[in-house]
Amino acid sequence: MKTINLGIFGLGTVGSAVAAVLRKNSGVIADKAGLRLKVKAGCDLRRGRFQFPVAGSPAAILNDPDIAVVVETMGGVNPAKKYVLAALRAGKHVVTSNKELIARHMDELLAAAAANNVALLFEGAVGGGIPILNTIRDNLSANKISEIFGIVNGTTNYILSRMTAEGHELGEVLRDAQKKGFAEANPKMDIEGYDASFKAVILASVAFGAKVEWGDVYREGIDKITAEDILYAGDIGYVIKLLASARLTGGQLDVRVHPALVAKTHPLAGVSENFNAIYVKGFPVGELMFYGPGAGGNATASAVIGDIVAVANDKCQMTNVKLRDFDIRNIEEIIGRYYIRLQVPDRHGVLAGIARVFADKKVSIAAVTQKETVGSQATLVILTHEVPEKNLIAAIKAIRKLSVVNSVGNVIRILS
Repeated sequence: MKTINLGIFGLGTVGSAVAAVLRKNSGVIADKAGLRLKVKAGCDLRRGRFQFPVAGSPAAILNDPDIAVVVETMGGVNPAKKYVLAALRAGKHVVTSNKELIARHMDELLAAAAANNVALLFEGAVGGGIPILNTIRDNLSANKISEIFGIVNGTTNYILSRMTAEGHELGEVLRDAQKKGFAEANPKMDIEGYDASFKAVILASVAFGAKVEWGDVYREGIDKITAEDILYAGDIGYVIKLLASARLTGGQLDVRVHPALVAKTHPLAGVSENFNAIYVKGFPVGELMFYGPGAGGNATASAVIGDIVAVANDKCQMTNVKLRDFDIRNIEEIIGRYYIRLQVPDRHGVLAGIARVFADKKVSIAAVTQKETVGSQATLVILTHEVPEKNLIAAIKAIRKLSVVNSVGNVIRILS
């Protein structure tokens, strides 16, 4: 039976879980894959110490000829990029769960892997334990993918699910999520959509073979979502989710991350707590949804070890893929439907003035509901028909200037 020696960079939640699962499930892996996977050395620079036999420095892993696969679970770009490139150039396969590194430097890393005839795999970078990337690349290789979208951040989904169930504001739910370990002490990467945007880049690259610059991805987090928005969305048959999406239309890629109203009848609407779900549309397969734990040490370790097995059994092909350039559609060119919440004086003629502005900017109103009135101020909830976003932006800009509008509470896209 073949033995594969591994070196691990990063022994935090994921790296430690990988080592633990390899020990605990060694018999299972041997029976199913015909391999002995052995962690020969590991290091964690953040802790200032090294674990496992004989790893006196990162160089000890990189220069060990017996180590065939390097597992990188450090996170971030620096110094992870330096070590991953060094490993590839040393002729070692690399398996990583580092979404930011892959999203920002995929093209360079794949080129280095190809130049040195080794593999770079990153299933664990998206969807935790959901085998989405390998499924798209391998099992759906006969399909022309047209769209991929879904819930790819467990922290924000947990927060929105709790806000929906309990009616609390984001800040209160976030503090509780931090206490329970579902959110980081500094939640910016999750709350402001950075984590989901890295994953959107990776999904687009794998699904369409596209070179996507992370900075070109439209990103909007959940920091502006209020309990009021969630309540009103529920009243009209929707829930609010943070979605990452990539769509190929007319040779252009539409890649973005933002909150959206999702109809309660849609499969994504029922995805709660910290779970992820990713929807794929393609021909000839039609529509598929992949669901499962989107984060956590064990779930991500499952994906990482799957990649290790693929590398060891020579079943990986990603290094042979050359990413292609695509035009990325500007968010203002996107056509969609919108939810708009306004605070207005509770008096005659207000709606007529707002409707005139929408008509002038060629925005068609589908429905208007007046919600509660507090003192002399009322809340209007407006839903639009499909409209180019640039038209909506112009309308909102004009509406903010109206004397009959006290404030624009929120504008949220509707999944169509």
